[in-house]
Amino acid sequence: MTSDLAFVRIDQIAQINPRRTVKKGSDISFVDMAAISENQRHIDVANISKRLAKAAGSHFSNGDTLLARITPCLENGKTAQVYCLEAEEVAEGSTEFIVLCGIDRQDNDFVYYLCRDPIFREYAIGRMEGTSGRQRVSWQSIAGYKFLAPPKNERKEIAETLSSLDNRIRLLHESNKTLEAIAQAIFKSWFIDFDPVRAKLEGRVPAGIGDETAALFPDELVESEIGLVPKGWDVKTIGDVVATVGGATPDTKNIDYWEPAKHHWTSPKDLSGINDPVLLSTERRISSTGLSKIGSGLLPSGTLLMSSRAPIGYLAITDVPVAINQGYIAMPPGGQVSPLYMLRWCQANMEGIKGRANGSTFMEISKKAFRPIPILLPNRKLLDLFEETCGTLFNKLVLNSKEAQTLCEIRDLLLPRLISGRLRLVDEKAGGAI
Repeated sequence: MTSDLAFVRIDQIAQINPRRTVKKGSDISFVDMAAISENQRHIDVANISKRLAKAAGSHFSNGDTLLARITPCLENGKTAQVYCLEAEEVAEGSTEFIVLCGIDRQDNDFVYYLCRDPIFREYAIGRMEGTSGRQRVSWQSIAGYKFLAPPKNERKEIAETLSSLDNRIRLLHESNKTLEAIAQAIFKSWFIDFDPVRAKLEGRVPAGIGDETAALFPDELVESEIGLVPKGWDVKTIGDVVATVGGATPDTKNIDYWEPAKHHWTSPKDLSGINDPVLLSTERRISSTGLSKIGSGLLPSGTLLMSSRAPIGYLAITDVPVAINQGYIAMPPGGQVSPLYMLRWCQANMEGIKGRANGSTFMEISKKAFRPIPILLPNRKLLDLFEETCGTLFNKLVLNSKEAQTLCEIRDLLLPRLISGRLRLVDEKAGGAI
């Protein structure tokens, strides 16, 4: 039943590049293209910088939608809604944003979801102009987009339904950030700063741990090749304590390597868009014939992946068996330290890892350069306790990530159906003006 729907241009319900004024030279929040996620509604406050206003580029306030207009950002889905500013604050952003907001502010959320609609995205991509690699869509083309618009009351219902899913997804990821912070803090305290050891040295009771845990730490620091370390702990190399393997990309033109698509195959692109350090699935799969062309084969679930080039430092533990391409150093389970321990060690020592990279076209750390890096090896009982303690936190993180993934799939299934009118939330008789 669509008799209450009408085709309208998007500029009949939304302002395109609304006038937002700032004083040139004033201290202002700035959002660049890198701050916008390809699959996340909100902008992380940590990605907002401060600069002196240039009174140029895009300007926006809370509730506005930022749409990337340049290739490949538009094709990749860089779209966000601003809710990270102070009340009444106007921020400045990249010149490559088109800003949209509801003519009626109640339409702000609907406008965001309209910009997320695959049909809208296809329309925008199809109207990009310019030289190869620098194509853009104009704001005039965006303004001319026509769609079958639900009445105002239904637009509100659509936005609320989709927002409820996005809000739950956001809460799950925020919970995971807390879990991550706790695990990282434990690792840093025990294995970087040696807080329990230093407390014992000073005659204090180690804070935040029980007597049994405290007993696992020595009460003395001794000199080593990497400086002062707890007595009895060994200095090894990464190559001594874990296996490190690389991967490959079978010829993408040979269909036999990719069909039938059976095994998960990953490149660092899979890690670039995830919020949590767990890989639940991969964009591509590979055939058994293709898998035979990769020396490291199918790596087990629980393997730590670290991107080793362009950029270095994406980290995730796999939740599924995967084959990897040449852009990774992988550390499967079974070493003297677990992938979970190595995840935290790599997070804490990433600057040192990057310092061993080299390359002319792009920076890369090879397995040959990675394996000799010194690593401190605590006693077995302490490693097992860390695995037990932080493993519980990581398992909760994985469950949250899986729930968020399911909710994303539900949202992405509902969004085009709701926007197009194929699925109605409000009875037609309810009416409501466009």
